[in-house]
Amino acid sequence: MQNFQHEVVIVGAGAGGVAVAASLLKRRANLNIALIDPAKEHSYQPGWTLVGGGVFQQSQTRRPMSSVIPDGVTHYSEAAATFQPEENCVTLADGKVISYSVLVVSPGLKLNWEAIPGLKETLGKNGVTSNYQWETAPYTWQNVQQLKKGKAIFTQPPMPIKCAGAPQKAMYLSCSEWLSQGVLGDIDVEFCNAGGVLFGVADYVPALMSYIEKYGIELNLGQTLVEVDGDKQVATFEVTNAAGEKERIEKPFDMLHVCPPQCSLDFIKNSPLADDAGWVDVYPDTLQHKKYNNVFGLGDGTNTPNAKTAAAARAQAPVVAENVLSVLVQQSPRALYDGYGSCPLTVERGKIVLAEFVYGGKVKPSFPNWLIDGTKPSYLAWLLKEKSLPWVYWEGMLKGREWLVSPVISNTPPAR
Repeated sequence: MQNFQHEVVIVGAGAGGVAVAASLLKRRANLNIALIDPAKEHSYQPGWTLVGGGVFQQSQTRRPMSSVIPDGVTHYSEAAATFQPEENCVTLADGKVISYSVLVVSPGLKLNWEAIPGLKETLGKNGVTSNYQWETAPYTWQNVQQLKKGKAIFTQPPMPIKCAGAPQKAMYLSCSEWLSQGVLGDIDVEFCNAGGVLFGVADYVPALMSYIEKYGIELNLGQTLVEVDGDKQVATFEVTNAAGEKERIEKPFDMLHVCPPQCSLDFIKNSPLADDAGWVDVYPDTLQHKKYNNVFGLGDGTNTPNAKTAAAARAQAPVVAENVLSVLVQQSPRALYDGYGSCPLTVERGKIVLAEFVYGGKVKPSFPNWLIDGTKPSYLAWLLKEKSLPWVYWEGMLKGREWLVSPVISNTPPAR
């Protein structure tokens, strides 16, 4: 089998992978880069919330993969099968062997629909929907429009998940529509969150709780969806009772919006690049692999303790690009990622709570408070989400333009 050689090989042509390729080429235009990804289309996943809220059309969130691969980058439209980091190569599903000087791994994660019995079979019908999937996001909006009375349940599984605010974004946008249609009073809305808090960064919780109260939502923490019977429209949840014992409760529904459990992809989990939990094992600051110095990881598939969002990938990509170039010339990485992530929480149609934070849950706003106070609902933040961020994604991030995410370069490499 022929061996194909490149200076930099990137596994995954999602937000992180394409952004790294573009950022690398901005720094060194003649770099020999390969991208490995079997997908024929590239999705703007942050837009799916707005599809489910009736704001975007489904078609606005997807483009042909060929249109986003940077010029000059070799695209292998096969899946990566196995990694051989000791030999500096990746083997593809069709048997091709791709060699590299530096490897970047940005594979995303797995939406584990199968982990909840009955869910996959009924998804997209019987009132069961999810904004976490391109195919079913329009069905969310269809359900919202059709529901005039009854029970609507929104679920969130145990962490980690990508865009931890998305399950409640779907709920708030649905409630906003029902309120405007005058039917919210006839709909019993529940938020069943497996976690112990409404949102992981405390500064934003008061604003979100005000909307829980405004819409009359029943907030149930510590409740995990474990089974769905679509034909009977019954959802089963596991809860821990006062005695510390786990028990199951059944809840009928007319609409069920599900955020599925999420885990590492199998080909990552079974590779030498993974930690014990199955995620790509990298340092949280330089994003360099902890064992293999010429391997980097970013995006949803790594074990960094940041929020898994497109905004995180946008901040990580320039850091990885800088550090890849350092390693190519036998220098230690000095560009540092601070854990930045952003979650524009759509609390109603036309208003957003713009959550921005770094490692440790420390708030890190991009704008001065007089312009956008992220802890309060804002129309300007809505405009940012609806009008600006899609353009920033397609025309900025995927083309190597690093607005507001220029990497911090340390004078000395981090101590290990």
